[in-house]
This record gives sequence, C-alpha cells and structure tokens, in this order.
Amino acid sequence: MRRNINYKIILQVLSRILFIISISLLVCIIIAFVYSEKLYPFYISAIISALIGYLFFRLSKNHQPDEPIQRKEAYLTVTLSWLFISLISTIPYIISGAIPGFINAFFESVSGFTTTGSSILTDIESLPKSILFWRSLTHWIGGIGVIVLVIIIMPSLHIGAYHLFTLESSLQEKISPKIKSVGHRLLLIYIILTISEVILLLLGNMNLFESVCHAFGTIATGGFSPKNTSIGGYSPYIQYVVMIFMLLSGTNFVIHYHLFKKKFKQVNKNEEFKFYLGVVFIIGLIITLMLYFNMNKPFETAFRESFFQIISVLTCTGYATADYLLWPNYAWFIVFLAMFFGGSTGSTAGGIKMVRHVVLFKNFSRMIKKMVEPKAIIPLKLNGITVSDDSNNTILSFIFLYILLFIIGSVTLLLIGIDIETAASSVATCMAGIGPGIGTVGPASNFAHLPDIAKVILSILMITGRLEIYTVLVLFSRNFWRY
Repeated sequence: MRRNINYKIILQVLSRILFIISISLLVCIIIAFVYSEKLYPFYISAIISALIGYLFFRLSKNHQPDEPIQRKEAYLTVTLSWLFISLISTIPYIISGAIPGFINAFFESVSGFTTTGSSILTDIESLPKSILFWRSLTHWIGGIGVIVLVIIIMPSLHIGAYHLFTLESSLQEKISPKIKSVGHRLLLIYIILTISEVILLLLGNMNLFESVCHAFGTIATGGFSPKNTSIGGYSPYIQYVVMIFMLLSGTNFVIHYHLFKKKFKQVNKNEEFKFYLGVVFIIGLIITLMLYFNMNKPFETAFRESFFQIISVLTCTGYATADYLLWPNYAWFIVFLAMFFGGSTGSTAGGIKMVRHVVLFKNFSRMIKKMVEPKAIIPLKLNGITVSDDSNNTILSFIFLYILLFIIGSVTLLLIGIDIETAASSVATCMAGIGPGIGTVGPASNFAHLPDIAKVILSILMITGRLEIYTVLVLFSRNFWRY
C-alpha cells in the first residue's frame, strides 16, 4: 500500500464538488430574476467556482484510473471540501454587499454549510430574497446533499469512495460497498422529506418562498430562517409541522428506509432510536411541567414551547419559537446540557450523537456489574451485536476529546474577554451545529457583536465539529505528512 498522498485524486473530488456549487449558485439567479434583484453576485460566484473546479479537473486529469482513495487522502479531501465550499459561498455575500467584511461572510457561510445556523445578521428581512435563498440553500447542500451527489457520480472518477464518505459525520454507519445505490436512496429520502414539509407549510398559509427556505433549514437541521423572529411569528400549526420534521431529520436515515420498507423489527431493535425518542420525551416533559407550574403558561403553550426548543437543540437545528433565557434558570441550564447530546448517527444532525451516549451508559452499567461480580465476563452489546474493545475505546475517546475541545475553546474565548456564559455556549453550540446559545448569543440575539478572532475560532470549531473532530485534528499530526 502506498504511503504518499495522491493529490490528483483529491483535486478530482474537489473539482466535482465545486461544479455542484457552481450549479447551485446558478439556481439563485432564477430567484433573483423573479424578485427583480441583482443577478451578478451569483453568476460571478458561479463562474469563479466553475473556473477553480475546471482548473482542479485539468490538474488531476492524468491520475491513474481505478486507484483507491487512501485514508490520508480521505481526511484531507473531506476537510478541504468543507473549506472550499465555505470560501466560495462568501463571494455572493460580499459582492452583493449583504454581509460586509470577509470574516462575517465566512462565519455565515461556514454556519450555513455545516448546518450550524449561528448568524451574524441583525436584520435578516432587509436582505434580498435571492441572498436569503442562497443562505438557506447552503444548509440543504451541506446537510447531505453535496455528499450524496458526489457519491452518485463517484463511479465516474474511477476511485473507491468508501473511506472518503464514512468520514463525513452525516453519513457515518450507513455506507455500504454499493455506494451509488445507497446515495440514491439517501437523496430520495432527503428530497421526499423536503417536499413533504414544503407542502405542509403551504397548507398552513406560509408562502412558497418561506416554505422552501424553512424546509431547507429543517431537513438539514440547520436553522437559518428568512424571518427575524425565526418560527416564533408563525401559527401553532406551522410550529408543530416544523417540530415534527426536525424530529424526523434528527433520526438516522436508515430508520426512514426501514419504515418505508415496513421492516418494523429492524426499527424496534435499534437502541439509539429508542434512546433518542426517550431523551426528547423526558427532557421535553420536564420543561413542560416547569413552564406550566412555574410560569403559569397554558398547558398547550408550555408543551409546544418546551418540545419545540428541546427538539431544536437535540437535533442541532436551532430554530426558536421562544427565548428560553426568559425561562427559570434551571430550565435553560437543562437546554445547555442538551447541547451535548446531538442527534442520531446517520442523520443530518451534529453533536456527540445519541449512539455514543448509549455506549457510554452501557459502559457505566457494565462497570457497576463488574464491581459486584469481578470475575464475570460481560460483553457490551449494541442492537444485539457485541461492540469490540477497539470500537468501544474509540467511542469513549471521542467523547473525552469532544469535552476537552469544548473546554479549550471556552477558555480561549474567555481569554479574549468574552463572558463565561457566552463563551461556553458559543463553543458548545458551534461544535454541535445548533445555532443559538445562552448569554449574549441566545435565541433572541446573534453573534455579530463577537470579536473577529472569536468568529474565526468558532468557524474552525463548526467545521471540526461537523467532521467529527478526528478528521481535522489528524491533519496536524507530523506522521500524517510523512511519506
């Protein structure tokens, strides 16, 4: 097995991704034309993306066919992909003048493609409709759209894509050797969920533009809204629709496939899915009772506000219908803790992921049993299958590394001069891809007031969290670059 990095393979993949981004930018020209807005921010951006993609394609044209991609190339390709699409996405923001300054535009762009939903915009509704559409479209592309599209066209590259796309967080634990087949199924589920939500939102008297933008943000668990009040200004019906689709989008897409195929036994034995629903129900019910008894809210209002916010945080979507910082202190503290759960593996959600928590609790249970019966051999099983020691150690190490990175990021922002509530929640929400935090970056505020250096740090944490830490950190190892 070769040890050196084949940069031509990397350029081949990047060229395809940049062509997809170029086409996506051209779609926004239609929106700009319909609303009589400036066209040039999008066609200039599309041309730049296409030219860079063509350059990469020409530079990689003579790579050896049927050469499998290795792990080093996979790590580098995935990280560079997110960096390049984020950089390209800043161009329409800057050219149009919608977001002045590169760092602000880059922060908004990274937040879009990583489906974080954190924003530096103070008056969203003042922006052109075409810019707002692009902003929401970056969510949909970043959810699983661009990855699935590349999987589908991967056979034309004559390289093996298995290693490459098992590194991307939203597709982990569901890639099989039949890459193209899996890609089509995932994309179909993604589109069906998107169209279904658009239709249901239209039935609730939301206009087509806002329905599409909100569906993009929901299905990708992103959270960008074309409205300053997010979902809070809409009817209870709209809020329930968005709530349901956030829950569905935070679910492993394999579950959707099993349900479509009526394989209910497969769904029933999935421990992560049951744990996911259990966490949503328990935390949602606790906060519902807090709002009902402590704030004297009508039960339906307490139920809707509680479950909407909790589902939004757990699925890392970031939409809001209420300012949870106005709740009792212990209620929003629970919301802060919920930021560390994350959605299901194989969903568009970010965070630590529910399955890792399941394994963590199983380790606690096994440890207690071993204390009672020291000589007992107690295998750790997930969905009836024994988890190897290597896999178990990797999961526990990831959780430790996640918390460590959270602490380092929080301390760094504290040293910059940011208060502890804002610093800790900013890092937590950006790493998990949630959006709003607590302190001065709560659901009724934004990230515009933070220093530029903080925005750069948080942008890096968004990409690192989206790619599940290891993919990015391995690039800083000396052994990675050794031939």
